[in-house]
Amino acid sequence: MNILITGCNGQLGNEMQLLEKENPQHNYFNTDVSSLDITDETAVNEFICNNNIDGIVNCAAYTAVDKAESDKELCRKINADAPKLLAEAIEKRDGWLIQVSTDYVFNGTNHTPYTEDEPTCPDSTYGETKLAGEQGAMAACGRTMIIRTAWLYSTFGNNFVKTMIRLGKEKESLGVIFDQIGTPTYARDLAVAIMTSINHGIVPGIYHFSNEGVCSWYDFTKAIHRMAGITTCHVRPLHTSEYPTPACRPAYSVLDKTKIKTTYGIEIPHWEESLQECVDILNGQEREGNKQG
Repeated sequence: MNILITGCNGQLGNEMQLLEKENPQHNYFNTDVSSLDITDETAVNEFICNNNIDGIVNCAAYTAVDKAESDKELCRKINADAPKLLAEAIEKRDGWLIQVSTDYVFNGTNHTPYTEDEPTCPDSTYGETKLAGEQGAMAACGRTMIIRTAWLYSTFGNNFVKTMIRLGKEKESLGVIFDQIGTPTYARDLAVAIMTSINHGIVPGIYHFSNEGVCSWYDFTKAIHRMAGITTCHVRPLHTSEYPTPACRPAYSVLDKTKIKTTYGIEIPHWEESLQECVDILNGQEREGNKQG
């Protein structure tokens, strides 16, 4: 198959590129905004037609959650309009689309893990546009797979894990929110699930994917510091009200992964196992950098 990967320079896109080497049975077209503007309908149609694309993994997204509240137009173009354009273009070729979405489509008032068929109720521009992207893609392409994920991190790009390691080394004290509950997702694990879905054969519908287990941002930070060997920074718990932000975050966004596990036979690691793997890689990169420095 000829597979288009958008957002190839992001966290998930980079992890997908690593997996491509292990899955040489497909041809991959890795693009970012410089090589394909997914908000340009003509460019999208030409690229998909000229390269005989069979399927698309849309890793591109506007993810600056707080900035989105004041940058609504661009956020909507990337998160809502672009998935629909991609879906319309690939439908013409009877192809498939994997659209990566978010836990922010829920407002976080649940106290048990969200299943795929529960009512959505986004409470931010980011969540609203991502939900619109889901709906537009599914309406335009019959072979669309939506994968909602949460708290994504990786060895690539900027993310919470890297930020907490940096701040932990710079600061003696750090306040982190303890009353927002969810599950971290290692982008490599998500990429493996995506590749497994492709190789199994796309079963259209909405799916949830994160690592297993549950924690708060405070718990997550404590684990990051422990694994990174940071002992000089005191992490204190904060209420959400003590750290106001332009965008509302779900207070509880644990995702039920039963559907994707049973449909594709996927086993998902616990978040601490995957975090350890990521931190070990980051520590190795730092040691290598120190040697070269």
